Amino acid sequence: MTHRSALRLVIASIISTAWVAGSGASEGVAESNTPTVVVTATREARLLKDAPYAASVLPADVLRIEKSVRTLPEALADEAGVMVQKTGHGQGSPYIRGFTSQRTLCMVDGIRLNNSVFREGPNQYWNTVDALGLNRIELVRGPFSALYGSDAVGGTVNAMSRGVRDIRPGSRWDRTLYYRYSSAEDSHVARAESIGQLNDRLALTLGYTFKDFGDIEGGRTVGAQAMTGYDEQDWDAKLEYFLGDDAYLVLAHQDVEVDDAWRTHKTIYGIDWAGLSVGSELRRVLDQERSLTYLQYHQLDGAGFAEEIHAGISHQLQVEDRDRLRTRARHDVQGFDVHTYGAFVSFKSPSSIGQLLYGAECYHDEVDSFKRTLNPDGSVLSTAIQGPVGDDATYDTLGFYLQDELPLTQRLSLLLGGRYELAQADADAVESPATGEQIAVAGDWDAVVGSARVLYALNREATWTAFAGLSQGFRAPNLSDLTRLDSARTDEIETPSPDLDPERFVSYEIGLTAGTPDLVAQLACFHTRIDGMIVRTPTGRMIDDEREVTKKNGGDGYVQGVEFNARYRFASGLTAFGVFTWMDGEVDTYPTSEAVLTTETIDRLMPPTGRLGLRWDISDRYWVEGACALAAAADRLSTRDLSDSSRIPPGGTPDYTVYECRAGCDYSDTLAVSLAVENITDEDYRIHGSGLNEPGRNLVLALQSTF
Repeated sequence: MTHRSALRLVIASIISTAWVAGSGASEGVAESNTPTVVVTATREARLLKDAPYAASVLPADVLRIEKSVRTLPEALADEAGVMVQKTGHGQGSPYIRGFTSQRTLCMVDGIRLNNSVFREGPNQYWNTVDALGLNRIELVRGPFSALYGSDAVGGTVNAMSRGVRDIRPGSRWDRTLYYRYSSAEDSHVARAESIGQLNDRLALTLGYTFKDFGDIEGGRTVGAQAMTGYDEQDWDAKLEYFLGDDAYLVLAHQDVEVDDAWRTHKTIYGIDWAGLSVGSELRRVLDQERSLTYLQYHQLDGAGFAEEIHAGISHQLQVEDRDRLRTRARHDVQGFDVHTYGAFVSFKSPSSIGQLLYGAECYHDEVDSFKRTLNPDGSVLSTAIQGPVGDDATYDTLGFYLQDELPLTQRLSLLLGGRYELAQADADAVESPATGEQIAVAGDWDAVVGSARVLYALNREATWTAFAGLSQGFRAPNLSDLTRLDSARTDEIETPSPDLDPERFVSYEIGLTAGTPDLVAQLACFHTRIDGMIVRTPTGRMIDDEREVTKKNGGDGYVQGVEFNARYRFASGLTAFGVFTWMDGEVDTYPTSEAVLTTETIDRLMPPTGRLGLRWDISDRYWVEGACALAAAADRLSTRDLSDSSRIPPGGTPDYTVYECRAGCDYSDTLAVSLAVENITDEDYRIHGSGLNEPGRNLVLALQSTF
């Protein structure tokens, strides 16, 4: 097989194995306004204007140079419908259409990052994906349970790793050195990468990333935020073997280690900005590890019953260790190891009733969880029955899906999808909140969900399209819901809740997409109904000076909103861009220890947020842009928001307006440079619900050399 045919094949693999839709409407995407291929929304390659979903994509050059992003969550910060909450500098959790954590799905090369220990509310697990090791990030907003099962409610993200498809045309081997410096956190990030072909059939990718983040310097009055820095090391390897012009194998491994990532908001190192309360704990530090190994087979343009076949097996290990020192005499460490084994197979087949996409996937979690109380000298005082979740536990999911695309007319098409999923939990070592004795928790649940979407071309060229649809979502109770025994919000401790049912969601959506040579835009309006959301419920009991909360299927409600993003290119080389999000939502909850159900604003409701900017492409090599990010005051608060006083100021998170300027150049095909001044006015601000403020005035330099 020639180099050229191999390269064509791997490029084809982008659009056949990617699992999330992409959009040229993102700020940094498709600067030339060329059409962007999307895949995951329908599990097949198509242009954005032909996908009946709200979606976006961030390619590697945007991640590394144009935005010079720090983490996977922060890469999504400028996307419509997304608010990125950060409990700590090493912990980021995107809220997508009002949902986060257990109700948003993250995948890495099509493999679920989500597992059965993901906890309620914002968490840090998405930070264990190295953004610099990615070819692109793809996002689709809204429920996707029909294709991807449990957790795919607010949105679905796929982080797609780099490979031989990323080498320059005509090159057999590329070596890349990357460096990023940020002044407001005194950080240094470096990556070395080598991608190329060992022979005409075998390609190899190797990468190593080192990250050293110092303490964040806030705005003009906050100053240094102590204990916010951390270190991270990542490495990845991938072998791609081409069996022929239409089939190939991928063997890959990724490894991430995050060291000493503090959560300062509950400690004495929290800040008292805007009336925040400062915690009393002396230390709360997290270490995280994630490793993923997988083998995948992909066949394109097959001659048998299926045009395409994709299959794979995987093993993923996620490790979390937390070291908490409440007082000099109260010291505990806790954590878990989660081994996740996965397998999938999918097919694409033409038929007399339309084009069929169908398949199955399964995942098996094995969980070990621990908690130890230590003496002042560091020796073990006692060992608990369980850690943050039940010990000696397993969790299994099995799903089958089918999708059919029917062209009704030349301009109108219908997309129908459905899924059956089964989930089962078993935890042998769970501490009873009533007696303190060891108990076992088990349960199983199943669900059938569907989706119906229509797409209509408004003109003959199909540069303007409209879409509408109804999609169901669901989330089965996981081990964190059923067995969690750990801190929740400020001054709360969550205890096991063994009797829970799945959450269910129905989303109605309409949208309009433009994909002309000069305009790339998307407008989406959605309304998501919530049925039986699992909500934290106070019991009225106190445990070690913290209020006990458990969980119930008490939450009915809704989330609705409007999302808009657009780029318009003028003939002069100027491009105007903008993003706007408005959201509203309410859900039934138990705000007090009384068994009284009350309708309140959803937790951490995203305030009206926008971003406006202007870019000038001076030539093919030089560009400069200015942008302004705005957010209204987040003052619509739930009772739990009001009590979360170490993260949310009294009355809500203040509004902000932040300006930035960026410039960049491609000196040649081998060297790219960008320089940015962020938060030019040195404003003090934070994203709603975060545990620390954003950096003040910040100089960011990014360099990339490929040779």
